Amino acid sequence: MDIVELIDEHYSSIYRFAYRLSGSEADALDLTQSAFLTAQEKLHQLRIPAHARSWLCTIVRNAFLKQIRSRSSENVLSLENTSEPKTEDLRNANIDEEELQNALAGLPVEYREPVVLYYFNELSYREIAAQLEVPLGTVMSRLSRGKDYLRRRLTHPAAVEAENAATAH
Repeated sequence: MDIVELIDEHYSSIYRFAYRLSGSEADALDLTQSAFLTAQEKLHQLRIPAHARSWLCTIVRNAFLKQIRSRSSENVLSLENTSEPKTEDLRNANIDEEELQNALAGLPVEYREPVVLYYFNELSYREIAAQLEVPLGTVMSRLSRGKDYLRRRLTHPAAVEAENAATAH
């Protein structure tokens, strides 16, 4: 597999993944371009072409994490004390794309990653655990808390804003 085939086959899914992680079109374009540049340099490391998408997502994720680490002014929201979500699924909800992206942007990275990988890249819990290099239980917990946050944010945005303002002071 060469870089042109890689780009042709995976560009749109990698861009969508980068966009959901970053919340910004400009950042997503930068992350996507950076991922394919890195992929071109390290193409020899891709041993199994069927794993190309997962490999590219890992490259995007690492670039994104490096980018946010360099931004020292990010606000942190703790979800440790949130309740476990109900069993309803966010996939079937009728949600405005901009509203969804704003909600994702408000989600801490540790919860945003599994949500994006599960809903937008359609990875299984085990695949997410392998990609993030965390235990399966951690993926389940983070995904659960991330879904709960998004559900509350998308169904009761004013209540979540008030809660965030109260914990910021």
